[in-house]
Amino acid sequence: MSVVYSAFRSIPLVSKTVRACPSTANFSRLLKGSRKSESSFICRLLSITSIMPTPQGINGLYDFRKVTPDDIEKQTDALIHRQRTAYDSIGSTPLDKVTYENVIKHLADLMAERATLGSPLDFPQHAATDKAVREASSKAEQKLEEFDVEMSMRKDIFDRVVAFRDTVNMEGFSDEQKRLIEKLILHGKRNGLHLSEEIQVEVKKIKKRMSELSIQFQRNLNEDNTKLFFTQEELAGMPDDFINELSQGEDGKLEVTMKYPHLFPITKKCRVPDTRRLMVTASQSKCMEENTPILEELITLRQKQADLLGYKNHAAYIVEERMAKTPKTVAQFLSSLSEKLQPLWQQEKAVMLNLKKEECEKYNYEYSGKLDFWDFRYYMNQVEEKMYAVDQNEVRQYFPLEQVTSGLLDIYQTLLGLQFTQESDADTWHEDVKLYRVNDTKTGEHMGYFFLDLYPRDGKFGHAAIFPLQPSCIAANGERQVAVCAMMCNFTKPTKDKPALLDHSEVETYFHEFGHVMHHICSRAAFAMFAGTRVERDFLEAPSQMLENWVWEKEPLTLMSGHYQTGVKLPDELVVKLAKSRKANAGGFNLRQIILGTFDQTIHTRGQADTKSLFAQTYLDIIGIEPIPNTNMPANFGHLAGGYDAQYYGYLWSEVFSMDMYESCFKKEGILNPVVGAEYRKLILQPGGSKDAAVLLRDFLGRDPTHDAFLRSKGLQA
Repeated sequence: MSVVYSAFRSIPLVSKTVRACPSTANFSRLLKGSRKSESSFICRLLSITSIMPTPQGINGLYDFRKVTPDDIEKQTDALIHRQRTAYDSIGSTPLDKVTYENVIKHLADLMAERATLGSPLDFPQHAATDKAVREASSKAEQKLEEFDVEMSMRKDIFDRVVAFRDTVNMEGFSDEQKRLIEKLILHGKRNGLHLSEEIQVEVKKIKKRMSELSIQFQRNLNEDNTKLFFTQEELAGMPDDFINELSQGEDGKLEVTMKYPHLFPITKKCRVPDTRRLMVTASQSKCMEENTPILEELITLRQKQADLLGYKNHAAYIVEERMAKTPKTVAQFLSSLSEKLQPLWQQEKAVMLNLKKEECEKYNYEYSGKLDFWDFRYYMNQVEEKMYAVDQNEVRQYFPLEQVTSGLLDIYQTLLGLQFTQESDADTWHEDVKLYRVNDTKTGEHMGYFFLDLYPRDGKFGHAAIFPLQPSCIAANGERQVAVCAMMCNFTKPTKDKPALLDHSEVETYFHEFGHVMHHICSRAAFAMFAGTRVERDFLEAPSQMLENWVWEKEPLTLMSGHYQTGVKLPDELVVKLAKSRKANAGGFNLRQIILGTFDQTIHTRGQADTKSLFAQTYLDIIGIEPIPNTNMPANFGHLAGGYDAQYYGYLWSEVFSMDMYESCFKKEGILNPVVGAEYRKLILQPGGSKDAAVLLRDFLGRDPTHDAFLRSKGLQA
């Protein structure tokens, strides 16, 4: 998971993330000034990364097939030793001798190093094909997280940062340097370093335990391999190409997994209620026995930490550093939006119930007179197909993955003034993974690289996310380090007869996630603490959500489409139907987001919870549908253990700003207008977290943002 590393790291700041490793070019720098006893550690640290199969600027080996569990363990120990020695040096600096160079810059360099050197160690757990390597990587992350907690509790270092602030005239320092110092002190206080030693010891103990639990929670999800088996009749309604791609079990039944390329199509398209019930039940039960106690212990520990640090609850602790500032503001936002959406949802529910009644009569299914939990996604799809005449199976024929990728890359290059070049001979962790180099079109500057890992496989990260592997920041040698990240998705694999075909919703996901890639690559912050997507969490999704609008417009859809058999672009009539369908199910879809945000806020304001019963009650209260008994969706709600605790509301919150940026600037001036794109890159993406998000928005919009465009996008009155 993505975290900002600092001496006083308080909480994870970025969505799904990991880190990377130093090149041999920096070998002498790493050793310079070190004791001879360190040399053997650094040599071991570089034993794998000194073999540089990837292009210049990527400071680590990402062909995990060449890495052993022993390599990972040794390199982890070497990195920890290296960093601890450096922190000890800072902590022993006499208080009357502190300077920018020996304290502040040294800490900034260590953050950059930690964010870079850790990636080949803790990213393999999400990507490597060898289970033993994944397990070693997970253990490495646990060690590194424990070390991070230990360093975040260094009162000796905190005291030296405070001494620097109190004794040095800050005139002449850049705004970003001043922000770094302010954040270091704030994070130190959020770790209790201004409190008694007894409290500090207890906070450190809690942080260590929370880190262990979060890693185990995600490990359980990654390794889950739940499968169900159905006859072809039980999959009635599914397209032939979907059926033909399924494997057969020993009894001749067809094998399906809980991964997205199976789960989403079946729950959207299969007309057999019992099949949908079994699929949704299995999905909602995933890792329930293992992860429910983990989540509930995390909730308790988070509250205990908040108590020790003087916060009312964990939500108050988290939101302090977000745009929303207080849990009360979040609660008002969620409840107000829920109230406005209820009339829309009541209309939508009536339509869905009518569709269900008609279908039950047609196929002789029992009609219960209510929407069941496993009906939700199915009848949302039925609304699109019958009320808006959008046949998603027809639409996906126009979105072969290769064409979508080509069009998407063209759009982003045009919009942001970039050039992408595939590195065809680069070694990666799997043959399906591709690597691209990014350069600035005008200046030719090398900005970074991104990996695309788009297909599901056993043991791989099971959702869609970006993993920053190397931040763009100023390294210790004074040169800018290029950005590197990996995009992990789980789209259906191509077969020998047919390419991978994407649903329109998957095209939207692809476009969204690639927006995060661009945020990471385009950042020009000086410090790793502010690099790329290290912005306030409730602003984090806004840049990518803003770019989702492109997949509803004719010009981008034309660029990204081409029928897999004929090459014909998506017809105008389908473009129009898609655009009209955008507001379909707006009530139900957004109320589900409110459910998740409300549940997240509730558990982190109460401080303890029976998550199973609370989730069921929250779902019933807000949307009027009862979850399946003896399931517990929060047990596979990875956000709650992956850095989104008490801040899931941020998806809806940031969408407010995304719609304002889109409607006020791009929609007005041209969605592929490179002039607007250049301003967007300069004012929103380039600063990273070096400025408050509110300042970024004012700079780009020329005014404070409003909710008007957001409400209009939901079919509501502004």
